[in-house]
Amino acid sequence: MMEYLDYLDELVGDNFTIIMVRILIALILSGLIGFERELKNHSAGFRTHILVGVGACLMMLLSLYGFESFIESYDNIRFDPSRIPSYVISGIGFLGAGTIIVNGMTIRGLTTAASIWTVAGLGLVTGAGMYAPAVFTTFIILLSLVFLNNFEKLFRKGRSHSIEITALPGLKINNVISILESYPIVIKQLEIERVDDDLRNIAVKIEPDKSLDQIALFEDISKIEYVKNISERK
Repeated sequence: MMEYLDYLDELVGDNFTIIMVRILIALILSGLIGFERELKNHSAGFRTHILVGVGACLMMLLSLYGFESFIESYDNIRFDPSRIPSYVISGIGFLGAGTIIVNGMTIRGLTTAASIWTVAGLGLVTGAGMYAPAVFTTFIILLSLVFLNNFEKLFRKGRSHSIEITALPGLKINNVISILESYPIVIKQLEIERVDDDLRNIAVKIEPDKSLDQIALFEDISKIEYVKNISERK
C-alpha cells in the first residue's frame, strides 16, 4: 500500500494540487469571457476561450514546474521561465486572426480576436499564481465587453457608417449615387466587390446628417433596377 502511495505521489508530483487549482481558476475566468462572446453569436465563443485560457495556463505551469527535476539535478542548468509564455503570447495571434472577417469596408471579429489574446494572458497570469490581478482583469474585460459596447453605440450615433447593397451586374452606380446625393449625406468612400458572375456587393461609407430619413433612403434605393438587397453596417 505504501509503495502504491509513493508511486502515485511520484506520478502526480508535489505541485499537483496547485496546478489543478490554477487550471480550474483559468477555466472559470476564461469561460466567463467566452460565455459573453457566445451570447452574441461570435465565431470564437465559450469553448474556444476556455481552451485558450486553460492552454495558456498549462504552458505557464509547464514553465514554472515542468523542469524542476532537471534544475535540481544539474547545477549548471539555467532556465528562463518567461521564454515559454512569450511564445504563447506571440503564437496566439494566428488564432485571433482566424476570427477577423473583412467584407468590403466592414471588418468584423476584431473584438473577439482581442478577447482571445487577452484570455491567453489571463491563463498565463493565473498559471503564475497571480489570482487577484487575474480576477480584476476579468472584471474589467467583462465590463468593457458588456457595458462599454452600449456606450460606444451611443457615442457613434450619427457618425459615419456603411450601407451595403447587393445587386445584379446590370446596376448603374450613377443611379445609386444620385439618390444618395439627394439626401443630407456626405459620401466618404465607395467600394464594389464582385461576389460571383450574378452578384455585386457595393459598400458605401456615408456620413449622414441628423435629419436623414433612413427608411425613405432605403426605399428609394430598393426601387432601383437590379438592386436585390440593402443593409446598414455601423
